[in-house]
Parts: sequence; structure tokens; C-alpha cells
Amino acid sequence: MTVWDRPEPPAQPVPLDRERIVAAAIALADEGGLEAVSLRKVAARLNAGPMRLYGYISTKQELFDLMVDDVQAEVLPEEQPGDWREALCILAHGTRQAALRHEWLADLLGGRPTLGPNGLAVTEATLAALDGLADIDTVMRAVETVSAYFTGAIRREIANLRAERATGLSKRDWQRASGPHVTRMLATGRFPALAKAVYDGTDVDAETSFATGLDWVLDALAAKLTRPPA
Repeated sequence: MTVWDRPEPPAQPVPLDRERIVAAAIALADEGGLEAVSLRKVAARLNAGPMRLYGYISTKQELFDLMVDDVQAEVLPEEQPGDWREALCILAHGTRQAALRHEWLADLLGGRPTLGPNGLAVTEATLAALDGLADIDTVMRAVETVSAYFTGAIRREIANLRAERATGLSKRDWQRASGPHVTRMLATGRFPALAKAVYDGTDVDAETSFATGLDWVLDALAAKLTRPPA
């Protein structure tokens, strides 16, 4: 039985329900990452005894599943776009924005899907956008490809943000600090392709990089998503 199927216990003197528990856990994670989340800390934030939470949630993994499902409500578009490409863009960019608001989400993206109502609704919206454009196996591979792209891109962006905080160096500061070493290494002539990228490439912000990569993935999918003959 999943956490969504299991009924909540009756109300007790201190008001408590899964919605309040999840909201408290998300607040803790937003402040200090997933390592800041424990049933004990959530209970303390709610002024409840830790054992009471076990009536609502059996494990920390269940709590994480509920947290992800809650945030996935932020990803869902209000209306299903008519164009498959626009729909996938909205879902991908929506996931990125949700991860920027809740950085811990990047640590839980990928792997087995959560089975909560919002997670299922995101999956439904994704599949519905491609419905009828190809056979179901092609559609599933397309969904996996888009998901693999934005999951990796989001994790990389969040990792960079965390590195900035951990080192106290912005991207520009880090480039300046590491510049002398990189210049010496490139001067050896052993890395010509890298030298070309460093000296001739255009540096873009994370949002532009994400959007460009997504467009290229969708361009590739467009060649595969051909409507089957009637």
C-alpha cells in the first residue's frame, strides 16, 4: 500500500495532517537541503511528538515522495497546450524553475517515478502531448530522452550554484582564479579543441544554455514523431 492509499489517523489534540507535515519538510529542505530533513526535525517544527508522524508517514523515503509530488503541482500547466513541442517546453522549463526554487528537487529527479496525483498528472500531460504522433514505444523513448536531458541539465546547474556557495566564488571569480593554470595548460598545445572552445566560444547564461539544448533535443525528436498512416 502506497502512502497515498493509506488513510490518515484520526485528528488528535495537536492539529496534524500530511499536508502540514509535507509543508514543514519542504521548508526545512529549502533552508538546508535534504540532509536537513528528518521526521524528528519535522515534528519539532510542528510542535508535535516524533512518534505521531509515523501514523502519517512510515519512512523518510515516503516523506521525500510526498515532497516531490507536492512540488510537481508547480510544474503542471493550467491548460494543456495544443502543440506537442510547446507542451514539452513548458514541462521542462517548469521543472527547471521548480528546482531553482527547491534545489533539493535536483537530487530526487530521475529514477522511479513518484505515484502521487501530481506526479501522475505530469506524466499524463507529457504523454498526452505526444499522443497520436507515433507508436507508443517511440513516444516512450521520446519522453525518456527529454527527461534525461532536462534532468541532467538541471542537476548540472544546481551543482554549479552549490559550488558557488561552497567556495564563495561566482562563475566569473572562479574563471579568473583558475585562468593562469588553464592558460599554462592550453599553451602546451596538448588541448587544441579545448583551446578553441575557451578562446573562441561564446559564454552564455544557464537559462540560454538550457533552452538551446532543449530545442536541439526537440528538433531531433521531431524527425521521429511522424503521425502513423490512417
